[in-house]
Formats: sequence, structure tokens, C-alpha cells
Amino acid sequence: MVRTIRFHQVGGPEVLRHEDLPVRQPGPGEVRIRVDAIGLNRSEVYFRRGTYLDQPVLPAGLGTEAAGEVLEVGPEVPRWAPGDAVSVVPAFSQNDYPVYAEEAVVPAAALVSRPPGMDAVTGAAIWMPYLTVYGMVAEVVRVRPGDHVLITAASNSIGMAALQVVRQLGAVPIATTPSEGQRDALRAAGAAEVLVTAELDDLAGAIRAATDGRGANLVLDAVGGPWVEQLVRGCAAGATVIVHGGLSGQATPLPAGRYAPVWLRRYTVFEITGDPAALRRGEHFVRAGLATGAFAPIVDRVFDFDDVAAAHRYVDSDDRAPGKPVLRVR
Repeated sequence: MVRTIRFHQVGGPEVLRHEDLPVRQPGPGEVRIRVDAIGLNRSEVYFRRGTYLDQPVLPAGLGTEAAGEVLEVGPEVPRWAPGDAVSVVPAFSQNDYPVYAEEAVVPAAALVSRPPGMDAVTGAAIWMPYLTVYGMVAEVVRVRPGDHVLITAASNSIGMAALQVVRQLGAVPIATTPSEGQRDALRAAGAAEVLVTAELDDLAGAIRAATDGRGANLVLDAVGGPWVEQLVRGCAAGATVIVHGGLSGQATPLPAGRYAPVWLRRYTVFEITGDPAALRRGEHFVRAGLATGAFAPIVDRVFDFDDVAAAHRYVDSDDRAPGKPVLRVR
């Protein structure tokens, strides 16, 4: 029996329960791992509320991102062996392979090996943000040196990774944040300009001013909703606006009226993690950045496994420090 976090009804953090449950043996293509740390994402908050991409099958577990050690491999798993230090990347439904537990069974295809010397907390924090950004700037479009790249809600884990990746590619990262208190941290993280949206009456105009009047070449948007129209109006002709999140909680309409021709599309990390060849390319990309020091994962806060409700309240709050919250299991 292992301690597992589940919920029996959708709702707030108070519905989360610690339960002792058995762990099944891994089947074909599966691996059983000891979970040492869990990367926390808003997707788990939305899943718990019943507002995520897929509805929870109650009672439901949580989580798609973790780090730990292989304990047992199932049939048809040639790569992994007990004792391997691994990270789990989001590549499956939380209904099928939840990882909020002391042990979990996950698809072998969703594992990447942890770099030597990397601790579990860091290993639980790196892959989702950097793979998400890799997919947008290398698979969906190709960022070119000198491009102006607008990164919205830039203090979250994906935004912080994007600042580093865009800099590494020779482009110019421009960050948005709703809070003046994040300005210095985003500057220190590599943003060439920081736009505090609470201070702006004309976001499109501010974007154009920050790009010498030319407009953004690429927008990585975590917010969605009606303000996407302002993002589009702040773009150069031929730019791409990628909506990869929905922090606004509102529908994202197709912008109306006249504006420069812009490609607008939605994106999730599953486009990369669900494609073995793309995941392999993304893994090499992230490892190269880690090896040179260009990529430095930023862990925001670490919560104990017993404090999962507090961790969920924090993940869902607007008063967060830059980086990635992590739940430490052991």
C-alpha cells in the first residue's frame, strides 16, 4: 500500500484526500516508479475543478509530471531498468496514470533520464516548461535571431523557460506580467522589455513601441480570452500567435476587424510528448541547454506531500514568485 492523493468530487483544494492504495504491476510498455517529487501545474487545479481538457473519472488521481526511480519494468520495455533515475513528462491523461503518489505506474514512453547529479525536485521541474517552449519555437515555428518574441504571463514556469530559450536562440524576449512586483525578476531572467498589463490602456501600442514599431514576430500566450485581439494587433505581418494556456478562463475568439495577416493557433505540450520523434528532438534540445548553462530551471516553492491542499491554493493564486512549484514526496 502506498500513500496516494485522490479526490471523490470536483471542487476546491479541500476535496483532496490522502489514501492508502495498492499499486498494480506494470503491464506491457509500462514502468513502476518510486515518486520522489512532483511538478505542480495549473492543469491539475483545472482537473480537480472539472474544468480541464478531460473530465475526471471519480474517484480520480492527479498529476502528469514527476521525478523518481524505476522500481519495476513491464514486458516490452527494453530501455529502462530498476534503479534508473528518471523524470516523467506529461504524455497521458491524469485519469489513466496519475502520479500524485509515493509510487506510480506510468508509460515507459513518458520517461526521460535525469542528467547525472540532478536532484528529484529539479528533475520534476524542468521537462514540461522547456519541452512546451521547444515545441513552440522549434517545431511549430522556427524562431530566428533578432525576432521579437512576446511572452505573456512570463513569471510562470513556461514563461521563465521561454525567456531563457528565446535568448539562447538569439531572439529578443519581451515579457508581460499583471504585476509591477514581477518587473525586476523578469528583467533579471532575461526579458529585454517588461510590459505591466495593469498599467496599460493600449497593449497593442505598447507591444509595437517595445519592438521599435515593427510588431512582434511571435507571441507565446498563456492567457487566452478576448485580449488575444490586442496581441494580434501588436504583431508584425506574417507573425504567429500561439495560445498555449487559458489563464483568463474565457473563450478565445477569432479577432475581428483589420489587422496584419497573422497565424493564430492553439498548442499543448502533448504535441511534443505524444510524438516519439519530436520528444527525442526536444529532449536533446533541453539537455544541450542544461549542459551549457543556458537553461537553468527555476524552482519557486517546494511543498511537503502532506501540504498538497496548500500547494494547490498557491498554484492557483496570482501572488506567486517566478518559477515552478514542486511537491516533495520524500
